[in-house]
Amino acid sequence: MKLLVTGSSGWLCRYLIPQLRAAGHETIGLDPAPGPLTDVEGSAADRPLVARLFEEQRFGGVIHTGALHKPDIARYPQQGFIDTNITGTLNLLEEATARPGCRFVFTSTTSLMISRAIREERGEGAVWLNETHGPLEPRNIYGVTKLAAEHLCRQHHEERGLPVIILRTSRFFPEDDDTLGQLDQENLKANEMLHRRATVEDMARAHLAALDKAEERGFGLYLVTAPPPFERGEASELKRDAEAVIARHFPDAQTLYRGRGWSLPRSIGRVYDGSLIERELGFTYETRFEDVLEALREGRPSPVANDPSYVSPLVDGDV
Repeated sequence: MKLLVTGSSGWLCRYLIPQLRAAGHETIGLDPAPGPLTDVEGSAADRPLVARLFEEQRFGGVIHTGALHKPDIARYPQQGFIDTNITGTLNLLEEATARPGCRFVFTSTTSLMISRAIREERGEGAVWLNETHGPLEPRNIYGVTKLAAEHLCRQHHEERGLPVIILRTSRFFPEDDDTLGQLDQENLKANEMLHRRATVEDMARAHLAALDKAEERGFGLYLVTAPPPFERGEASELKRDAEAVIARHFPDAQTLYRGRGWSLPRSIGRVYDGSLIERELGFTYETRFEDVLEALREGRPSPVANDPSYVSPLVDGDV
């Protein structure tokens, strides 16, 4: 299948596009910034460019990963988020809908699910987040525009029959966290595999599963994150004493962590549940927290990619 892949110079597409090609797909990468996997430099917000690409290439599917993200809030005005995340998505949806047989995969974010109350962890126990969580109250322009783009995707399926799969991705970025600095970043990312992260390789594989199943499903919205080892009944204890809960599930975790100079989380305020995509699309996560511990036992590097030097290609580019 010939695919238009946006965001082709970004982190996810470093892994996604090679997987797509290995599966036999032909990809045309679109991104405002140059990169080895980018064939066309430009923005999805440029409707004439998008229309020309669809006319020339006759795409059978779109994987729309391109967006301005949370770190970009400090670098771009709000209008840039509206142009890129909303108008760009609308342009792609309109062109895809006009071509019979085209399917659409949209990369969204769990960030739009995090209200200020959840962010500040005001509750008595950990909040359990899955596809049914609501009401949704995004706390910044990134979340607001991604939620609006999700609504556009749903509208184009319901009103015009476009097969669409939305993937709300949890954390998978390689760079340092921009708000949490008390832990070594490799340690922090390993901890997040317990409740709010997946490897970039699994994120890429989830996009392939969504592409394969889009026509069959018609529409689907899935949270993508490594399966948490916890039960919902442990939510209160996770908030109060996460180390004790982790010790029940992984008795040697504390010892393994200490051998690396790491620390387990003392409190977990929210847990993301990414199991629906497994049940409905037959997707299987290849890396879980258990694999982090196995790497520690064997003295291998963590399976979670960590690159504090990574900088988004849009930092010096145009949107």
